[in-house]
Order: sequence, then structure tokens, then C-alpha cells
Amino acid sequence: MHLLHIAGARPNFPKLAPVHRAACGAGWQQTIVHTGQHYDAALSDQFFQELSIPHPDENLEVGSATHAVQTARIMERLEPILNARRPDWVLVYGDVNSTVAAALVASKLGIRLAHVEAGLRSYDRTMPEEINRLVTDRLANLLLTPSRDASETLRNEGEPEDEIEFVGNVMIDTLVHSLPTARATGFRDRIGAGAESIVVTLHRPSNVDEPARLTRIATALRRLADQHTVLFPVHPRTQQRLRDTGADLGRVQVLEPISYFAMLDLVQGAYAVVTDSGGLQEETTALGVPCFTVRANTERPVTITEGTNELVPDPDQLVARVESLRSQKRVGRVPEGWDGQASRRIVEALAARGKADGRPA
Repeated sequence: MHLLHIAGARPNFPKLAPVHRAACGAGWQQTIVHTGQHYDAALSDQFFQELSIPHPDENLEVGSATHAVQTARIMERLEPILNARRPDWVLVYGDVNSTVAAALVASKLGIRLAHVEAGLRSYDRTMPEEINRLVTDRLANLLLTPSRDASETLRNEGEPEDEIEFVGNVMIDTLVHSLPTARATGFRDRIGAGAESIVVTLHRPSNVDEPARLTRIATALRRLADQHTVLFPVHPRTQQRLRDTGADLGRVQVLEPISYFAMLDLVQGAYAVVTDSGGLQEETTALGVPCFTVRANTERPVTITEGTNELVPDPDQLVARVESLRSQKRVGRVPEGWDGQASRRIVEALAARGKADGRPA
């Protein structure tokens, strides 16, 4: 069996790592294509090192651009690679531009496509990621879902039952594998993160590209910092937007982008997390840490119905929602399949479908 993995941006790497590890255990041939969608090489290189992902076999180096330009560059540069290597499966992860671009190329070349994290929906088509999810799921030959509700969504959209496979959440495989190492970093202790520390991340355009909304979020964070240690590892793009708006963060401790292990150490001991990240909604649910998602919707509703996540669409309500934890701590449970074994089930699902020529894997 020959798997070709597509990775392009920071959220892809913790999903790729355990699948690659599980396929290595099966003795399969693997190719990693890094599209270079993430414009800061250091942010992605760090993941390869920490998560023990082999150096990419191909790097398309597409860089940062508009959605159309970036998608077109990936398609143009990926096509000859897929034609030359002809894998049994192309594996794509999540909902970034690299995912939808690879889905289009693989489908047109007649190469089987598997989508890891299929079936997630925000039902908000103003989000570029929602368009990527919809297109990728329509094209995929195998839909590997992280939760039962995602499988049901695909059925309701008319996807064939034999193409839908519930495997669980592969991000949690990486969390389970990495947590001991993350704790051993001692990062929380080094920066003085106490029991009531709040961790913040923001990157979505709906929050950081609208000056008025970003100012309101900054005001809420400043007020939280009067009562808590607020730690904000800031993505370079978000940092620039904060400068542009002249946002006053007060006593908020702004950090440079940090490693996956350092972030995991921060989050696992946090009083709460304030974010617009999909991955952190999942990780906090698995860790039992209260999460306040500054968005009007989420493509991960299971983190709300079963986990510790809460949507806060109005930034002006953020302080009150976080402070409500003093009287009512959020209590959730870990969803089915978030057990650190999703990557094993992915390999089993691929093996059951055999090689491209119909032979067993």
C-alpha cells in the first residue's frame, strides 16, 4: 500500500503524525507532500521536529496568497507529483486550502482520496473552510469521520454508506501521545502560569480582520487580565492586526508563537481557554478544560453537546461567561472514539479497501 499525505498548514501536522506512525507499523510505503501553504516556515518546521514526522518528500512552497491563487498554485505543482508517484490513496486532512486543492487534483487523475476529519460543518459559507469541507467531502472516496454526528451529516447529504467510516478524532491520538512530553517541558512553570491562568488564541478573519470586533475582544481580554493571568501566544498575522487597530491589551501577557508541546502544557493546566480555533475546542474537551469559543458557530458541535466548550458570539459577554466558572464549573465527557486509537482505525479502514488494483493492502 502506498499512501501520499498532503499537509499544508499548522493544523494538519498533529493529524498527519499519528496516521503516518500507524501506517509505518503496517509496513506501508508513504510519501509526504508539504504544500508550503503556511507562510512562516518556522511554525511548520517545528511541528515536524516535535511530532517526529519525517522530512517531506516534496515541498511545493506555494507561500501565502489569496485563496484562489494559493489553491491554483497547489493544483499546478501537485499534479505532476501525483502523476509520477500514483499512490493507492491520497490522504487529506481538515479544511485548509491544501486539502481542497489536493482533492480536486486527485479526483481528476482518478486517484482514490480519503478525507481525515470528514463531515464537520459550521453551516456558515462565509467561512472559506466551510467551502473547503463541502467540496472535499463531495469528492472523497473514503470519509473518515471524527464523531458520530459528522457521519450522520454525511448521510443526510446523500453520501453512500460504504464510503463513511467513523474512526474517532485523530487529533486526540497526538494529544495522548504528546501529553507526557508536554508536561515535562515545564513551560507553564517557567512563565508563571498559575491555577487561574487563561490561555488565548485568535486567528480567524471574522475576529482579527474586523477592527471594531477585534477592539471589543481586546477590551474583554484586558478586563479578564485584571482578575487572572491571561497568556496570549500571538500568531504573527494577529499581532499585526492588533498593531493596526491600536488595541490595548492591558496586563495580558503577549507571547511569541510557541511550540506544540509548550502550548499543550499551557492548555492542560489552564483555568480556561478563550479561542476561535477548532483544534483547541477538541483538545480542551479531551482534557476537561473549559473553553470559550469567540464565534457564532462551530463545526465541532460535539465539543458543546458532550464537552466543555461554549460559544460566545458577543465579545462583550466574554468576561461574564468566564467568571461564571466560579459558581458553575463546566463539566463534560470525552466523546466516543477520542481515545488515542483513531489512527489505528484509519489504517484498518484503508487496509479493508485494499490497493488501487484491488489487491489486499
